[in-house]
Amino acid sequence: MPVLALLSTLLVITFEQVVQWKYGATGLIGLLLLTVGIKAKSPSVSSAGAVVLALLVAGPAL
Repeated sequence: MPVLALLSTLLVITFEQVVQWKYGATGLIGLLLLTVGIKAKSPSVSSAGAVVLALLVAGPAL
């Protein structure tokens, strides 16, 4: 069981670093809002994080 917890922790940290590297601080804030909203069972906070991430992924409209 400790190996599974360590592996999942490493996966989460790696994912956060990739998001921050690719999308910057705004991506990290969006991911944080999404995660906090899911953990707190707050649809408005998780929706705000999802919208931020969706806007970053979609990029500027040309």
